[in-house]
Amino acid sequence: MAGNSDVRRRTSNRPKGKDAENGDLDRKKKSDAVGGTKTVFALVFVIVVASGVGYFAYMQYCKGIVNTPLSVSKINAANSSSAAVDPERFWGTYRSNLYFGMKTRTPRSPVFGLMWLQQLTEKMPPPIRHWCDQGDQLKKYGWLKHDGRNFGIQEIEDNGFVLRTEFVKRAGGQHGGDWTARIVATNLDQQKPVVLSLMYYVALDGQGRLEPEMSRNRLSAVRGYSEELGDFTLNFPKSKTKAQAKYSHLITYTSRLDQLKEVVSNAMKVDAWDKQRTQPYFVLGGRLVPRDSPGGPNFMVQQVTVQLPFEMEIIFESGSVTNRPDALSDEIFLKELAKYSQAFDEKFSATFNLEGKGYSQDENNFAKAALSNMLGGIGYFYGSSVVQSRYNEEPVEYWSAALYSGVPSRSFFPRGFLWDEGFHNLLISRWDIEISKDIISHWLDLMNTEGWIPREQILGVEARARVPQEFVIQRNENANPPTFFLPLQRIIQQISSSNDAKDQKFMKFVYPRLKVWYNWYNSTQTGKRPLTYRWRGRDSKTNKELNPKTLTSGLDDYPRASHPTDDERHVDLRCWMAFASGLMADIAEALGEDPSEYKSTHQLLTDNKLLNELHWSQAKQQYSDYGLHTDKIHLQRPKPPAKLQPGQPQPQMDKIRVVSKEPEYRLVDTFGYVSLFPFLLRIIDADSVKLFQTIAKLQKPEYLWTDYGLRSLSKNAHLYNRYNTEHDPPYWRGAIWINMNYLALGALHHYSVTPGKYQETARSAYKSLRQNVVRNIFKEYRRTGYIWEQYSDNFGSGKGTHPFTGWSALVVLIMAEEY
Repeated sequence: MAGNSDVRRRTSNRPKGKDAENGDLDRKKKSDAVGGTKTVFALVFVIVVASGVGYFAYMQYCKGIVNTPLSVSKINAANSSSAAVDPERFWGTYRSNLYFGMKTRTPRSPVFGLMWLQQLTEKMPPPIRHWCDQGDQLKKYGWLKHDGRNFGIQEIEDNGFVLRTEFVKRAGGQHGGDWTARIVATNLDQQKPVVLSLMYYVALDGQGRLEPEMSRNRLSAVRGYSEELGDFTLNFPKSKTKAQAKYSHLITYTSRLDQLKEVVSNAMKVDAWDKQRTQPYFVLGGRLVPRDSPGGPNFMVQQVTVQLPFEMEIIFESGSVTNRPDALSDEIFLKELAKYSQAFDEKFSATFNLEGKGYSQDENNFAKAALSNMLGGIGYFYGSSVVQSRYNEEPVEYWSAALYSGVPSRSFFPRGFLWDEGFHNLLISRWDIEISKDIISHWLDLMNTEGWIPREQILGVEARARVPQEFVIQRNENANPPTFFLPLQRIIQQISSSNDAKDQKFMKFVYPRLKVWYNWYNSTQTGKRPLTYRWRGRDSKTNKELNPKTLTSGLDDYPRASHPTDDERHVDLRCWMAFASGLMADIAEALGEDPSEYKSTHQLLTDNKLLNELHWSQAKQQYSDYGLHTDKIHLQRPKPPAKLQPGQPQPQMDKIRVVSKEPEYRLVDTFGYVSLFPFLLRIIDADSVKLFQTIAKLQKPEYLWTDYGLRSLSKNAHLYNRYNTEHDPPYWRGAIWINMNYLALGALHHYSVTPGKYQETARSAYKSLRQNVVRNIFKEYRRTGYIWEQYSDNFGSGKGTHPFTGWSALVVLIMAEEY
């Protein structure tokens, strides 16, 4: 072992030759190469990991964009709707979906409302009325007078009787003051007795407490407390009418405000009316508080059953009113109601001057009802939308927020819609500009960091309960017409010269949000070709629709290019952006900002030569969309499977669309509302022959003209009044829509007073169209008791949803010639 060690030592100390040196060098190179490879690998690994982390972080950022609020100052302060800041509008009929209900403008307000049922009828159990519902088939209902602030008078005609609901508010204290509701029930035929149960209730939305006050087994009052209201009392005084009343009540707990009617229905029991009548009637079950209720009862109902006529009062009194001189009841209530009613009449006359336009008292009352239903339909909602972007695998919740907004229809659409609300505020702003500014502010505060606003607002459990699940999700690629620029034009004109600090503050807070909103449209809704625009959201893969819908345009099934592609260009969206650009320039100038960018865009988008190059059809003498299109499409039921298993039923197969001629890129020469947009938004030059051609064409009965207004689609169009699928009836394919007729009348009025070659042509068409529209809506209101969503182009009869006192209430401005 020692020798071997010595050999190793001596060998290692031997002088190195050339070969040895080369070997060492090779080994060093290999070592360096291995070290370099390791270094490169380490760098690549770090880069890959960093890229992965960065990509993951980026994707998380993208996923979060859709429900991240815009980081500019909110227009509305957090307490802007509180009793301390705005006591006059703190209380209201803000439960738009009810025949009659009250709440505050706070996120978790206690709610108050009316239910009723008709006793001793053949229907067992009798139906309960609560939410506005076309299925109830009421003869008519709606506000006769409502000022949006202090009072309201409504009439509801049910089966053989009329309910008149009235309310008046009175300021005081720190929680919005008092209010009283009065319900008067009368039967229409004195020879046919009506026995009616009126049920008035209070329910809490998750916080607060309620305590019943009983008098001889009758619920005479409810004492309560909530964060918004402090201490309060809801009194049910006995009626002074001679009719003998039978009382019952319900004291219970519910976890959902959208289930109040079901709770009442389930709590009903049968009782005998008297010894002479064996037919039973239905009463409430008394105290039925579930044992597992977390904090005692939160839902109390008083039921009074009586043979009509009958009247009752419900008196709400705030505990913070310390110097109340008397109750808002009886003669004092009637005096206050008369005072507000007279003030409403005087303001209506001064604002719209319909007497001066030659309208009768009946027509005046009709216009008052149209306005009142718009104002009485304003709701206050709180909750979060369900939204999704292409980065989100599953829908996510928007942030929780409030919305103060009008609704298109209390019975069918009792929630906020973006493009409807722009039209609503043309009327609301003319009546009460402060209400309108508040509504617009609430909507713009819902803008996310991209500049997108969900186009349909389904906030809170009651609103969510009215919408099928498949329609709840809002997608951030999808727009809606920016119609808020319509009322903003009037509002900005009115306040731009104002020295009121509040007005100037409104403009300064609105402008940054409008800039982001405008930029969102200009970046997400543009077409492939410069200065063109395209609505997103069309389904290019559908095999069941004759013409894929364009819900985002607001015109739903109005015919566009038959085969959606990215190369489409939509003339209506281009016109909306032209209009918006002009108003953005006006607002910038009013605030002392640089308007040059908006002005240059406005000039380009209103350039008639460029507009004509992109959208004018020389062959059809009209403005048109452009896209991949064919008219040779029909619906056809596919052939059933050749072989069926024994006993297998014939499958139910929906019709699918069949294309019999390949599409080509061209102008879509369908004539209808879309063709009118350069005219509707007053972009066509006053001396342009295309103005004359447009007005002349819309006046022809084979195109859009009827005795009742302008139809939405030409009568000779390929898809006129055609079903879009086997099951989807036509919507914007012939019916008369009042918002579009309002825009048409405004355009005709504009061109009739603007110097140009065709003033007389516009003036003549304006006079005839205005008369046709007003006369038909009024005729149908008298015939049916309702203002309607749309009107038949063949007979003028009301169609679709009713009452529809959203944009159909623009008939008031048409009568007043306010455009």
